Amino acid sequence: MREDVHSLPPIESKALKIRKPKSIAAGITGVAKSFAIGLSEAGLIRTLRTMRTVNRFDGYDCPGCAWPDPDNHRSGFEFCENGAKAFATEATTKRLTPEILSSKSVQSWSEYSDMELDKLGRLTEPMVLRQDSNHYERISWDDAFAMISTAINELDEPNQAVLYTSGRASNEAAFLWGTLSRQIGTNNLPDCSNMCHESSGVALSQSIGIGKGTVKLDCFNHADLVLIIGQNPGTNHPRMLSALAQTKRNGGSVISINPLMETGLNRFKHPQEVIRLMGKGTPIADAHYPVRIGGDQALLQGISKVILGEGNLNWEFIDEHVEGFEDWKANIESLNWDSIVTQCGIEQERITELGRAVSNSKNLIICWAMGITQHENAVATIQEASNILLAGGHFGRPGAGACPVRGHSNVQGDRTVGINHHPSESFLNACEESTGITMPRDSGYDTVQFVHAARKKSVKLFMALGGNILSAMSDTEEVANGLRNIDLTVQISTKLNRSHLVTGKQALILPCLGRTEIDPAGFVTVENSMGVVHSSTGKLEPASKHLRSEPSIIAGIGTACFGESPFTWENYGSSHDKTRNLIESVLPGFSNYNHRVRENGGFYLPNGPRDGPTWDTPSGKAIMHAHKFPERAIPDDRFILMTVRSHDQYNTTIYGMDDRYRGVYNARRIVFMNPQDMDRLGLKPSDCIDLTSHFNDRTIKSVAWKVVPYDIPKGNLAAYFPEANVLIPLESVAKGSNTPTSKWVEVSVTLHKH
Repeated sequence: MREDVHSLPPIESKALKIRKPKSIAAGITGVAKSFAIGLSEAGLIRTLRTMRTVNRFDGYDCPGCAWPDPDNHRSGFEFCENGAKAFATEATTKRLTPEILSSKSVQSWSEYSDMELDKLGRLTEPMVLRQDSNHYERISWDDAFAMISTAINELDEPNQAVLYTSGRASNEAAFLWGTLSRQIGTNNLPDCSNMCHESSGVALSQSIGIGKGTVKLDCFNHADLVLIIGQNPGTNHPRMLSALAQTKRNGGSVISINPLMETGLNRFKHPQEVIRLMGKGTPIADAHYPVRIGGDQALLQGISKVILGEGNLNWEFIDEHVEGFEDWKANIESLNWDSIVTQCGIEQERITELGRAVSNSKNLIICWAMGITQHENAVATIQEASNILLAGGHFGRPGAGACPVRGHSNVQGDRTVGINHHPSESFLNACEESTGITMPRDSGYDTVQFVHAARKKSVKLFMALGGNILSAMSDTEEVANGLRNIDLTVQISTKLNRSHLVTGKQALILPCLGRTEIDPAGFVTVENSMGVVHSSTGKLEPASKHLRSEPSIIAGIGTACFGESPFTWENYGSSHDKTRNLIESVLPGFSNYNHRVRENGGFYLPNGPRDGPTWDTPSGKAIMHAHKFPERAIPDDRFILMTVRSHDQYNTTIYGMDDRYRGVYNARRIVFMNPQDMDRLGLKPSDCIDLTSHFNDRTIKSVAWKVVPYDIPKGNLAAYFPEANVLIPLESVAKGSNTPTSKWVEVSVTLHKH
């Protein structure tokens, strides 16, 4: 076994530089950074070509976030700085050939940082890591498929196979991936949404009958109040700032609720607007509420208490569309203001002010991201946001609704087309009828359940359609231990990451086309965060003649494993139109799929709460849920830590070592801490500390973190993932969604001994 392969990136040696955080997002600096990144990775011609076609009607969908594009008009600059990083690193001219990859052992490659691994360039040919070797070697596509077929045939039972999905996979690839898994005989389909917005899907499905947001991009032109909760759009969804700036120009207000005041919600300079680039930028947030980590539910219920006190509810809407109001009302009225203030850390007067603004709003949008989805009480928190929207009747009209802001560019589409470890009976019945494959009915593993099963040696085959599950998941060392127990791990990837180094007893790398590249089978489709399905057409020549599209790879596996009966896999590897016809036959809302998706901008999927409103619930009404917020007492010697992204990363992909919006340079292994907490502990900026997480009877220690003073609530800390994921216990998950609690990690701090 290759036990000495590092599952964590090496501890940095460069000196940390701390500067004043930036006060303005985007602007000339953002434009310059976008071009600089492209030039360094792809050169002038490829950079101009990718920039000219990204997010255009006839172009490719940015492989970054899932923020939507305008329905009717697309500018010549429909991307952001971090989107530029995403497509520049995919369009890079650097190549990780078999000769280069095989020149070092996996142990040696694991000593590289995550950024260094990414900068090695594009994978060019299939590679295999054999059981008795520490070096990858070249393998043919046919031999790789045969190896997978053998592994499937040697399973003792189908649930020993697990097929993971990254949110960058297209609709066509994801549908075929789910079909392959179910032909194997399992619904073990964990995906990246299990780690982020699963809580949103669970909460909203129970409340309003659909696990998606209910607004369109144009709604931001009509909203009079937008709440941004647990989100950093300036780094994670920068083009969202354009929509918020438009809300402000139309007379609306934006309020930030987050432990950190992020630069993007302070001021924003639109890269397309030359006059404003020269000015001070557009102020975004009218007010900021620095809620304590984990205090969002208490704050939202404080807002609800004010709303009920004001009596300014949409009674007609409630009577016609809502059940559970009286239980919700009784629960809110029973809450004590002292407890609310203690848990959220916001004064009652400020909560009252915010509650009145919400109560008086005629068109309210509530946006949120992982700042509230990755808590034990995440589902309850999101349902309280839904309760507030229902109380004001903020569904079924322009300018109002729920807006969970998704991360990966097609994470919502993947779930829509069947990447679901507990699919509905109606979906399975339709799949059986269209494919002839007998579908398994038992629920499968999510990501947390997969790791538990792998640790128990219950998984023999793991295949990943993109992603980097080792670095994305909580409890990194336990994930690594689980992966090492597996007989064969397979990664369909564009670039090398740590999940290719910490592997099963044998491992395959299957290199695929990226979004920016020409696919012989035609365009693919994706679904953005607001339910628009649209096309994505690559324009660049592939990085290697040996690359295959994701659907082609999946079809190759299917053919090798099952032949052509009852499902003719070969047909779907060479024609995405045929796959779309199949999706249309299975899923409502996709009628005339191939025709409508060829129209500029694609089409909206049905959304009852937005379009009606109507509610796909047992009673046919939306449901208000009553929850008590947790009242936690944290020991004086403990802190609550949350994981965050830097400005130089997207999910687990690290583009650089800076976080310029927060004033951090040359380092990632840092901890943001309130200056008063630093004084209490006798710490100075850049001091080195060790962190130990505590959950039930278990502790996890991580060493050598440098302290950065920051405006964060006392008793709270923040650190970058994936480095800090090692501290999150696998057993610590959200109730109802099983999402890792990456935003609530109880830790103690000690001075690092060199």
